[in-house]
Amino acid sequence: MGDNLEGLGSETTSGMESSIKDELCMEIDPPFKENVATAEDWRKALNKVVSAVVVLRTTGCRAFDTEAAGASYATGFVVDKRRGLILTNRHVVKPGPVVAEAMFVNREEIPVLPIYRDPVHDFGFFRYEPSAIQFLSYEEIPLAPEAACVGLEIRVVGNDSGEKVSILAGTLARLDRDAPHYKKDGYNDFNTFYMQAASGTKGGSSGSPVIDWQGRAVALNAGSKSSSASAFFLPLERVVRALSFLQKGWDSFGNKWEAVTIPRGTFQVTFLHKGFDETRRLGLRSEIEQMVRHASPISETGMLVVDSVVPGGPAHKHLEPGDVLVRVNGEVITQFLKLETLLDDSVDKSINLEIERGGASLTVELVVQDLHSITPNHFLEVSGAVIHPLSYQQARNFRFNCGLVYVAEPGYMLYRAGIPRHAIIKKLAGEEISTLDELILNLSKLSRGARVPLEYISYTDRHRSKSVLVTVDRHEWYAAPQIYTRDDSSGLWAARPALAPLLSSSINCDRLASGTVASTTAEAGVVEQIHQKNNMECTDGFNGMETSYEHVNEVPHSQEGSNVETKKRRVDENSSVDGAITSDCSMQDPKEDKLEDSGTLENIGFREYQATVAANASVAERVIEPTLVMFEVHVPSSCMVDGVHSQHFFGTGVIIYHSEHMGLAAVDRNTVAISVSDVMLSFAAFPVEIPGEVVFLHPIHNYALIAYDPSALGAAGSSAVRAAELLPEPALRRGDSVYLVGLSRSLQATSRKSIVTNPCAALNIGSADCPRYRATNMEVIELDTDFGSSFSGVLTDEHGRVQAIWGSFSTQLKYGCNTSEDHQFVRGLPIYAISQVLDKIINGTKGPLLLINGVKRPMPLVRILEAELYPTLLSKARSFGLSDEWVKALVKKDPIRRQVLRVKGCLAGSKAEQVLEQGDMLLAINKEPITCFRDIEYACEELDKKKEKKKKKGALVILLIQTGVPLVLSLCMDKQSKNGSWLHPSYSLFCMLWQGQEIELSVGTDIRDGNGTSRMVNWCGCIIQDPHSAVRALGFLPEEGHGVYVARWCHGSPVQRYGLYALQWIVEVNGKLTPDLESFVDVVKGLEHGEFVRVKTVHLNGKPRVLTVKQDLHYWPTWELRFDTDTAMWRRGTIKALDCSLA
Repeated sequence: MGDNLEGLGSETTSGMESSIKDELCMEIDPPFKENVATAEDWRKALNKVVSAVVVLRTTGCRAFDTEAAGASYATGFVVDKRRGLILTNRHVVKPGPVVAEAMFVNREEIPVLPIYRDPVHDFGFFRYEPSAIQFLSYEEIPLAPEAACVGLEIRVVGNDSGEKVSILAGTLARLDRDAPHYKKDGYNDFNTFYMQAASGTKGGSSGSPVIDWQGRAVALNAGSKSSSASAFFLPLERVVRALSFLQKGWDSFGNKWEAVTIPRGTFQVTFLHKGFDETRRLGLRSEIEQMVRHASPISETGMLVVDSVVPGGPAHKHLEPGDVLVRVNGEVITQFLKLETLLDDSVDKSINLEIERGGASLTVELVVQDLHSITPNHFLEVSGAVIHPLSYQQARNFRFNCGLVYVAEPGYMLYRAGIPRHAIIKKLAGEEISTLDELILNLSKLSRGARVPLEYISYTDRHRSKSVLVTVDRHEWYAAPQIYTRDDSSGLWAARPALAPLLSSSINCDRLASGTVASTTAEAGVVEQIHQKNNMECTDGFNGMETSYEHVNEVPHSQEGSNVETKKRRVDENSSVDGAITSDCSMQDPKEDKLEDSGTLENIGFREYQATVAANASVAERVIEPTLVMFEVHVPSSCMVDGVHSQHFFGTGVIIYHSEHMGLAAVDRNTVAISVSDVMLSFAAFPVEIPGEVVFLHPIHNYALIAYDPSALGAAGSSAVRAAELLPEPALRRGDSVYLVGLSRSLQATSRKSIVTNPCAALNIGSADCPRYRATNMEVIELDTDFGSSFSGVLTDEHGRVQAIWGSFSTQLKYGCNTSEDHQFVRGLPIYAISQVLDKIINGTKGPLLLINGVKRPMPLVRILEAELYPTLLSKARSFGLSDEWVKALVKKDPIRRQVLRVKGCLAGSKAEQVLEQGDMLLAINKEPITCFRDIEYACEELDKKKEKKKKKGALVILLIQTGVPLVLSLCMDKQSKNGSWLHPSYSLFCMLWQGQEIELSVGTDIRDGNGTSRMVNWCGCIIQDPHSAVRALGFLPEEGHGVYVARWCHGSPVQRYGLYALQWIVEVNGKLTPDLESFVDVVKGLEHGEFVRVKTVHLNGKPRVLTVKQDLHYWPTWELRFDTDTAMWRRGTIKALDCSLA
């Protein structure tokens, strides 16, 4: 695994100046020293050195400062054997939480703990317990910075490109190279020279020792240039000083480790070393140059020049870019090392600087600031976001004041509002925010579900602040906010609660106590009245809005594309997020949903505006516009189950039921993909945005039902919004005229008249690389013209009655073997599928109770045949053994389609799996010929009715033609005979079926609810769930057990470090079978912190694998998320944590 900081982004020096400096570098460097080393000398040196070099496997557990969360390999080497100190790079030790192990050359692996990382320069130290090394004899590598010189032959020993030990040869070519510039928004070293050699190091070699023939480390490998073989090495003078402080601290604490303070001073200025030719152009007087040359070594060719000054620092408004440094406290300073030594020895003291500015001499007195005071050592974690004071590193990159409230990782709550990484928070809920404590204080005043304005700025658009609405999580997607503080004594970051538990949302609170079941009779009456009202208004004219799996990396903030082919919408850190706020959102008043606001909006002429817009609209558009809703859906990154492929979706839905106590809206499942999501509804009829809750996800058809609270609309809003009239019959036919009506992003109704070209087009959507919901066994409607693949809405007749949902379908286009791209298309979904479920909800049905707006309502169950089918033309079916009699019977049944249904495959674990085979042709169900998917749905519905009356088991008697080879079938029946075979009381058992023979089978059906996945477990950073239907549709489940499916994994987690990726089942833990989530939870409860766990997995392709994972309960406790039907809330519970009070 490569080190992502090893390559350079771009070089800052260019042009003639760079060329001249390159030509002169050999002349200005120290003279060449003859190398008298022999091959035998190198062999002896390397034998001694290799045993002290270690491979470091590091995991950044959280994004922090300049570093993102993630796992990587690097190199380090022992510099103090007795005290157990390993030297490596700062970007390896990391400024934030890190877990690391060191592996010696004999494959002994030990844990290492960070003890120091320099605030500026690219070096840091890990410590380990020396007694833990039991089988290796090794020596520490001495540091010899004074031995570095131009022409010195060197060897770089380390973990290059993932190799355990790699030795690269080179020759030091420069000692005065500018510090490399890696990236504009990440870590960069400065105020130091670097060495350069053509050793060609690559990823993983960070922290390698650069040794001479005597086995001494003369430099520390830090980076390389990807476009050439150049490698960059950090000088060791300041490393030697830091090591000395650590050694003295260890001795003074009685041979044990405590936090050691290493004095570091700064006045927040970046210097560059410029040649005398350039300093003269900057205004340096000749007499000053003569004095400096006389006071400096003969090899000196330049001076230090101010490159940048951090705002708010000690030197702000005192020093300017272009100032040439002459003296510090009366001493001529031309080298970084002398300046830094003086600063480190003068912390909190005043120093005098003499500078030349445009030919004039100036004297400035500055107070040296403690560099550690502007290096953050704590952060706030809230809703997955990491927020901390802005560091000196990033303040220098962005030219902001140190200590501002900096977003290192936006997490979910901030990402949902469109706040990018590297943002600076300026205001929250109207209050100025300048420190992290002020942010925490303001957050403590907010309740769950609260929506407040937040103002921020970004370094990419620093002169304009942006305002967004932040919504506090209503559900327990994440743990309570915590503050992590670095403890260098233990090497860990200790967590403590950041604020009191968030207050519960006011939604549902006033009705939770009752928990009564809805009166379905009363509700049915309301529906009737609403439909009548719709008809009246049609006559009168109503005036009126980013799985990951093993080879796919997650990109939490990719650019929001303008490509209309994609349904998902992601937020780029550089893009404006103003578009994410609808026009009705008041940035000053987060309580825009109150009744008094509704009256105000009406008084300013909203009705008149509706009348103006509706004047030029068609009758269908005027009728249907008050029923349309714009959905905006966000999925928490911690809960991305069921293979959902993005965190942000939007689309148009339609209100299908609206009463005083409940509203229901229907939308496609490419907008509301899973139930673990936050849904916001914006109504076309009235400018308000309110939350909704997912109450039903159809397991087959591409639609979801979302409930909302009508009281949140206010009196005016509730009267303006109404439900659409549904027209399930008659079904649309080819040539029928329909009106396609939907909403634009600005919540303006758009419509056009279209012609139905195909009312019964069969869907054929293939499985994605990461299995996710896909519509199967359904026919859709195709039109001659539409508004493109991103426009959704409804299809109505000329009177505005809804005949179909014009919904979005997700698919994946594959190019070649390894390339795929997510796409979407739109088709019509006949409204009959929705109206059937709606009737059951309104009129009452037998099913699980769900709390909706404080009232418990029974939700319908769906009986389905869990087999994926596809149509075949009768002309082709003859070749598969279909008789002429059946061709005539099927044509008579359906002269339009002229097709027969065939089995594409059965869902693994379904009742149909042991009966139906791929390629079977289904001819009739219960003696009735079938030609389309709706025939099967109708048969399942009839079976439900019979089952309610006679208590029969749900089995279909299917007549089919089996096209495969002879085999024996095992059927799902009702009763078991004495000899152990399964027999149905009404049907016979058929065995020994031959190709082309018509047979009659009893096939069991399955009952599914509309809840979707309602439970998930997070263990060691992987999201575990029951396998969803898209996984089962692949036709495989492990024999050992299939209830523990890894859906996703998290960056910086133990499972990333040890390679337990998604798309596989965990079937054993430490030799114990885990067939389901309950057994898995029972096993992991007994695992301790730091324990290595042996895990057996089975991949989707059936390949088994055994690996080990080291459990980390400190940063990654085991927890679960469940949907509580009694409160309609998602609840988070801790299963195992290092300290339950902190989890």
